[in-house]
Amino acid sequence: MEGPPPQYTVKTLDEYLEHLSKGVFQAGISWRVVDAKWPSITKAFRGFDVERVARMTDRDVDALVKDERVIRSRPKIAAVVHNANELLALERAGGFKKHLKSFSEYEDLAKDLKKRFKFVGDSGVYHFLWTVKHPVPEWREWSRAHGMDWEAKVKAAGRAKTGRNRPPAAKARSAARAAR
Repeated sequence: MEGPPPQYTVKTLDEYLEHLSKGVFQAGISWRVVDAKWPSITKAFRGFDVERVARMTDRDVDALVKDERVIRSRPKIAAVVHNANELLALERAGGFKKHLKSFSEYEDLAKDLKKRFKFVGDSGVYHFLWTVKHPVPEWREWSRAHGMDWEAKVKAAGRAKTGRNRPPAAKARSAARAAR
C-alpha cells in the first residue's frame, strides 16, 4: 500500500465491523493478499452484518477455515465473530460511536480497544481509527513512540539494496560474480 490508507465516513455498526476486521486479517499478512481476498471475505462474513456475524457458530467458523476463497486462519475468523459481539455489547450499552468519543486521550482509547477486541494491536487500532476518521496522533510521531520508526527502516532497506551495510565477504562474492 502506497501512502496512507483511505478514510471512510462510517454510518453503521456493520461498517465499523468491516474496517475493524480488515486490520484483523492483515495482521502478519501482506495488504495485497488481504485486498485480493477481501470481496470473498466480505461475502463469507455476510457483508459484515454485525448481528449475523455475532450469531456465527463454531460450525460456521470451521466451514470458513476450509474455504480457500478466504484467509483461513481460525483464530482470525473467530476474532471477527468475537469482535462483532463486542461491538453489539458496546452499542447496546450506549452506542459504539459514543464509546469512541468518551475518551479524551488517544492512548486510553487504544488501550481499551486492544483489551476488548481480539487480534487488534497497536498498529491495528491506529489503522482502524484512521480509516473511520477518528482523531489519531500524527503518524510519524506515533510510530516512533511505539518503536516503529518506519523512516529508519526504509533508509536501512535502501542501504541494504545498495550494499552499503553488507559484510565484506558478501561484497566480495558479489564482485566475483560480476567479474565472471
